[in-house]
Amino acid sequence: MITIEEAAERIRAGEVVAFPTETVYGLGANALDADAVARIYKLKGRPASSPLIVHVASIEMARTIVTEWPPKAEQLARRYWPGPLTLVLPKASAIPSNVTAGLSTVGVRVPNHPLALALIREAGVPLAAPSANRFAGLSATTAEHVREAFGDAVPVLDGGPCQVGIESTVVSINSGIVTLLRPGMIGMEDVERASAHLADAAHPSPGMHARHYSPRTPLVLSSGPDPGGAYVWINLPASAAHSVQMPSTPEAYAARLYSVLHELDREGWPVISVEPPPDTVEWAAVRDRLQRAASK
Repeated sequence: MITIEEAAERIRAGEVVAFPTETVYGLGANALDADAVARIYKLKGRPASSPLIVHVASIEMARTIVTEWPPKAEQLARRYWPGPLTLVLPKASAIPSNVTAGLSTVGVRVPNHPLALALIREAGVPLAAPSANRFAGLSATTAEHVREAFGDAVPVLDGGPCQVGIESTVVSINSGIVTLLRPGMIGMEDVERASAHLADAAHPSPGMHARHYSPRTPLVLSSGPDPGGAYVWINLPASAAHSVQMPSTPEAYAARLYSVLHELDREGWPVISVEPPPDTVEWAAVRDRLQRAASK
């Protein structure tokens, strides 16, 4: 484990450090240093078509890395920051192209975690930071999850378990129109509309690959447990053999989801069978993560 001061010093030296946010742990580096950002991609095995979110400590810092700050950005930032909302806006020239997968836009947010904010302020630079896991694997919601993924290759600033538990909502703002790119736990009318169909080129947001957030154990979505199979059944409150009962609210379910999947991976089940949550707006983010985890 390292201190905030040690982590900030490593960031300024161009190294990669894992740090906590309220959503998941991030694998962070100086967002203004292309070589440092390249180390993130190499560590994760992340494709160059998947951009990184930049974490900042304030609205003022956010405005230094974008070329436009429309009224809608100001409105949403003041309402939801610090918090799990990422805004995609035209990037400033100071942001290297490998942060944004070559796109002209950058995702930015202020995390709602005291250690994350303290680290950004101590380092004095914005942090490019995807989730601290191998690409397409389960996101880390504890320092131990990070160590399981990277061993001693990445120093970890330990902030305890993440409170939200799944990645931020991502929206783009273009000509005053707010478009949802990735669902998260912020439920607001402005981000209910999904993004357009995606091509195989650079993605406008991270977390948009068909298969993502996946445990090593095969995961399937099922309307009920298979009594003849070897499986563990994840369901909403009910009773079943070999079952893990999940909370009945989307907020509590999301906060527990990745930790449960990490635990089941370690137990070595042949299959993880999951009851799909309700098909409602409130459960959209959880359903998105489960559907991607189950994708072949």
